[in-house]
Amino acid sequence: MTATAVLIPSSVIMRAARGSDGDALARLAALDSKRAPRGEVLVAEVDGTIEAAIQLDDGAVFANPFTPTAGLLALLELRAGRSKRQKARRGLAERLRLRPAPRARAA
Repeated sequence: MTATAVLIPSSVIMRAARGSDGDALARLAALDSKRAPRGEVLVAEVDGTIEAAIQLDDGAVFANPFTPTAGLLALLELRAGRSKRQKARRGLAERLRLRPAPRARAA
C-alpha cells in the first residue's frame, strides 16, 4: 500500500468568511461549477486569494480546479468538524451562562 502525498502551501490562512468575501466566493463557486455558498462558510486563503471553502451547515466544498487544493480541503474538513463538535457541546446552561448549583457536603 502506498501513501499519497498531499501538497499544502506553506502559508495558509483558514478563517470564517466575511461579507466582503462575497465576490471571491462567487468566483470560486463559478470555477467549481457550483452555486455560491450560503450561511456559515470557512475559507482557505493562499497568498490573499480564497482557493477553497466549505459550508458548515451541509459540508459542501468549493475549490479552485486549476490549483492543487486537496490538502486545503482536508484542512477545512478537519476544522469544520471541530467547529461542529464545539458547538454541539454547548448545552443550554452554558448558552444561558448558568452556573451549577453548589453541592451539599456530608456532615
